[in-house]
Amino acid sequence: MAINKYVRKRKILKGQDRLRLVVSRSHNAIVAQIIDDAKGVTLVSSTSIKSKNGGNVEAAFTAGVELGEKAKESDIKIVWFDRNNYLYTGRVKALADGARKSGLKF
Repeated sequence: MAINKYVRKRKILKGQDRLRLVVSRSHNAIVAQIIDDAKGVTLVSSTSIKSKNGGNVEAAFTAGVELGEKAKESDIKIVWFDRNNYLYTGRVKALADGARKSGLKF
């Protein structure tokens, strides 16, 4: 019986004190959350739904910048980037670049 790769990643991170930045995307939007797996709590989240064109690269970059700003306010500096098996191109890369631009490290 194979172990789900997402469960495996959470098991690896369980002993660590880093938080996890999780990306979820659909055709219309991209959502990012910073999760504390030890407590099972979402600390910060951001989405591109508010944008006029929520499904494009510019909206994803803006959501990443917004997430980074919220993380700065919550004193979050370093996270693990969990892209949920999405390719690191397009909107996922734009979200990561926006988060890095606002000072988040991963």
